[in-house]
Amino acid sequence: MTRIAIIIGSTRPRRRTAVVARWVAEVAARHPAATAGEATFEVVDLAEYGLSVLDEPTPALFGEYLNAHTTRWAATIDSFDGFVFVTPEYNHAVPAALKNAIDFLFAEWNNKAAGFVSHGVHGGVRAVEHLRLTMTELQVANVRTQVALSAFTDFEITDPADPGVIAPDEHQEPTLIEMLDEVIAWSRALKPLRDATAGSEAVAVPA
Repeated sequence: MTRIAIIIGSTRPRRRTAVVARWVAEVAARHPAATAGEATFEVVDLAEYGLSVLDEPTPALFGEYLNAHTTRWAATIDSFDGFVFVTPEYNHAVPAALKNAIDFLFAEWNNKAAGFVSHGVHGGVRAVEHLRLTMTELQVANVRTQVALSAFTDFEITDPADPGVIAPDEHQEPTLIEMLDEVIAWSRALKPLRDATAGSEAVAVPA
């Protein structure tokens, strides 16, 4: 079974990103692969992992994690075959909390697929451009289709301090389903590479 994480890419209190992630999860639960038992989707909330600003003494490339929060985060990401990143756009870029969480790890991201759901005044598209570059460096296949939710037309907001209610335009759900199709397909296609890597790590090196 293909396991896809829906990652909430903001830790800000009353974040609209959590509202968006819940919508993504609801749509994903109706996806044909999910109803057929061929894929599962799970929301992963960065705020629940207590990640400090990157505090590992060794670069993530070497996989030598010393901190309990890193080990827990690594185990979570390693368990998935693909990802849907749900992100706002902060000052023309990805939130610092999401970039920090990504930078904690390396191998756990490799040879998997990712899609993007963004939101903001400009639909969050500039944050996703940053994410695409980072994912490529981590050997994560970026799918083409992207959901970009406008703060003006895809939400009902009465109080700026409140996350509001998501009210996506009619084209957004079909776009999301198309993106999920691509993430599932690429996650499956890359499985032989993940299996080969896991097999090579399992081989004992002679002393």
